[in-house]
Amino acid sequence: MGTIVPDRERLRAIVDREKAAGRTVVFTNGCFDILHVGHVRYLAAARALGDVLVVGVNSDASVSRIKAKGRPVVPESERAEVLASLAAVDYVILFPEDDPGALIGSLVPHVLVKGADWPEDKIIGADTVKKAGGHVERIPLAPGASTTSIIERIRKLP
Repeated sequence: MGTIVPDRERLRAIVDREKAAGRTVVFTNGCFDILHVGHVRYLAAARALGDVLVVGVNSDASVSRIKAKGRPVVPESERAEVLASLAAVDYVILFPEDDPGALIGSLVPHVLVKGADWPEDKIIGADTVKKAGGHVERIPLAPGASTTSIIERIRKLP
């Protein structure tokens, strides 16, 4: 079971210790509003790229700014708890910004992961990670698995 880390400074100290121990640190981020099979497969694939998986989770305020009206559906504390319960996830941190650039800059993971729907030149933090000698991985998405599609199916229920 993973750990929810309450602040960036503590997470940075943890990541620094993991790096000093020779472990490969992988980072990904997202809203993870309604956890579904696409998320689970994505996180398992991300974890397979290293020894430690850190997941940055958009706060409720940032989700409400970057997603459709009425989002998030699930509160940030619950989203973080569900993610931390997954075997693939080692550490979870909430971040208030609309994008993870500052968090990535603070942690400088060895591997930065996003979905294959993101072109590499649009992945926030890619330059930071590559300049430090790391790399970016784009993971294919599970067809038809998305929070938006789940919400739409629910709306169509009788």
